[in-house]
Amino acid sequence: MRNIILIAFVILSVYSCQKKDPAVKKNIIKAIIEDTLTKTAAGTADVSDAPAKDDKVVNMIRKQLLILLQKDVPAMTKEDRFFYYDAVDLNNDKKDEYVVGFTNSYFCGSGGCSGYILNNDGSVISNFTVTEFPILIAPSSSEKFQDLLFSSKGKFHLMKMKNGKYPPNPSVQEIWKEKIPEKAFKILDIYKEKYEKFSF
Repeated sequence: MRNIILIAFVILSVYSCQKKDPAVKKNIIKAIIEDTLTKTAAGTADVSDAPAKDDKVVNMIRKQLLILLQKDVPAMTKEDRFFYYDAVDLNNDKKDEYVVGFTNSYFCGSGGCSGYILNNDGSVISNFTVTEFPILIAPSSSEKFQDLLFSSKGKFHLMKMKNGKYPPNPSVQEIWKEKIPEKAFKILDIYKEKYEKFSF
């Protein structure tokens, strides 16, 4: 019993000394930061704070991508085969559409990246190219769908629904000349928010 009390006293003494020593505290913080940066670079960082995604939706998108990209898949590396997505109701029908984006070299070039906009059932509304994320929702609509602002080569372009589809290449669409709304809803804000990465 005396030995247990002695061990407990030693542990408490060491712990309290560590708490009071700013150098120890600084080293612990530095180690945590370095560990986080290493894991982020390796793609193994904890994304437990990222919004939870619906498994049914992920599986539906995964199946659709395997169909849409069936000719491309054999040429892709394992690192190429991942996607991000955002769920947003673009036509105010109380059902989400899904904006699917990629950020790897297979789908991205100097002008930006490619992706898809899918209906709630997984069917394709549009595909897009040369896009820099995030995509913004514009304050206007066309054919009952929200207009979108796609950034391409540093400029926002207005993407309007026409004949049931958004145009595939934002860089040739009308440049948005108005001020970007401060509270514009952002879709696939991949570089500032925590987004889970899914394989396909």
